Amino acid sequence: CCDALRKVEPARLILVEAIVPQGSEPHMSKLTDMQMLVLAGGRERTREEFRQLLAHSGFRMTVVVPTQSFVSVVEAVPQ
Repeated sequence: CCDALRKVEPARLILVEAIVPQGSEPHMSKLTDMQMLVLAGGRERTREEFRQLLAHSGFRMTVVVPTQSFVSVVEAVPQ
């Protein structure tokens, strides 16, 4: 994916994801985090975890845009 995106200028990777906020305030992504754990052994990620995952995959997170729902739009570019 990164190799293909490096050949296109300007290239962007767009993700629509539930991002778990820091702290103990209620948020729908915390419920989906528990559902993913119970049903599939997975989990939702925090903003920092997404930044690290993208960096490990050769991307740099440029912006996170909250939406009216519990998901956010994450933009990343190849490093």
